[in-house]
Amino acid sequence: MLHEAVADDGTGQDAAPLSLLRKAEKVLAAFDGAHPRLSLTEVIRRSGLSRSSAHRILDQLVQLRWLEREGRDYRMGMRILEHGGLAAHHNRLLRAALPRLDDLHEATGKLVQLYVLDGTEVVCLERIGTLDAHVVPTRVGARLPAHCTAAGKAILGFGDPACVERVIEAGLRPRTHRTVAHTAPFRTELLSVRERGVAFDLEGTYPGLVCVAAPLRGAGRAIAAVSVSSMGGHRSLERLTPLLQSCARSIWAELHGPGRAARFAPPVEAPPAEVPVAVGDVLRWARTNSWM
Repeated sequence: MLHEAVADDGTGQDAAPLSLLRKAEKVLAAFDGAHPRLSLTEVIRRSGLSRSSAHRILDQLVQLRWLEREGRDYRMGMRILEHGGLAAHHNRLLRAALPRLDDLHEATGKLVQLYVLDGTEVVCLERIGTLDAHVVPTRVGARLPAHCTAAGKAILGFGDPACVERVIEAGLRPRTHRTVAHTAPFRTELLSVRERGVAFDLEGTYPGLVCVAAPLRGAGRAIAAVSVSSMGGHRSLERLTPLLQSCARSIWAELHGPGRAARFAPPVEAPPAEVPVAVGDVLRWARTNSWM
C-alpha cells in the first residue's frame, strides 16, 4: 500500500514530505514513447528519485501489474494498457450516448442513466434527469452492486459467464427485502433477461425505485447498459421498453456503424398511450415474492 514518506532529494537531506503515490507518479512519468523500456539506473536519472526509493517503487508497481520486468529492464504493464484503453473507450461511449440519452429523457420524462460493469459493481457514467435525492442518492461515478440493479443484470445477462460467477461468489447481499439474493433465482432471472432483452429492478436497490435497463450490444457481449428509473409502479416502465431498446440500438450503431437492424431501428419518440409489452416471469416474482 502506498503510504506517505519523506522525500529524498538525493543529497542525503530530507526535503518536503512526498507521498509514495507522488513518487510512483514520477516513476511512471519516466516512461514515454521515446523511452518505453528503462533500467533502474535510467529510472533514477529520469525521475530524480534516490536509488532506494526508485527500486522500492518499481518493485511495488511490478507487483500491482502497472509495470513489467524483463531482465534488468522495466516497461509499462498490462494494467496501464487496460486502464488507458478503458478510459478511451468510456470517452467514446459517452460521446455516442449523450445525445441519445437526452432524447430518451425528453421522450419519457424519466431519470435516464448509463452504466458500465466494473468487477462486481456497476458504475454510473452519465445521469440525465432527477429523482428524490434522499430516496435515490445516485450520481455520476456512483457504484452499486451489479446483482441488485437493472443495469447490472442487463450487462450480466449478456456478458461473460465468468463475470456472473464472480458476482455470485462475492455474495448476493440484499439491499432491500425485494433484492434477488439467492443464487438459483438470480440465475433464472438472468436467463429471463436474455429472453426478454431487458432487465428489471423492482425495488431491489432502493425502496420504491423501479428501473428497466437494456444492454448495449451487437451480436456479442454487452459493454454497458442504459436504464430508465421511476418511483412507484413498474407498469409505466413496461410500455417504455421499446423506446429504451431503440436508444440502446442507436448508441451501439453510433459506436460500431449501422448494421441492418440498427439502420432500421425506430427513432426515440414520445410513447403512445399504451404499448403492450410482456415483461415475463420477473414481474410475477415481484408480485408474489416467490424468491423470499
